[in-house]
Amino acid sequence: MRRDLIERDIPGLGTWTGEQLKQAAQTSCNTLQALGTDIQWEHSYVTGDRMYCVYLAKNEQMVREHAKRGGFPATKVVEVSGIIDRLTGSRPASTGG
Repeated sequence: MRRDLIERDIPGLGTWTGEQLKQAAQTSCNTLQALGTDIQWEHSYVTGDRMYCVYLAKNEQMVREHAKRGGFPATKVVEVSGIIDRLTGSRPASTGG
């Protein structure tokens, strides 16, 4: 499966209560369960007016179907081509192959 980053424009999101975020997460999980094993939610980041979600999915269409069924926008969907973190600089470089 591919890893996707989904940008969701949701005005006022940063002011949502813990209960509102919990309800949104429950809606997402219920929708994922209905869609089966071709899509998985890893985690999301909440900012003032946007949410950035990381999903594993068979394809972009699965991500967009999840958004449609769940009732939340998928403003932008991009496939993640790599991940770097604080340890990346201390690992030996990959030789490929």
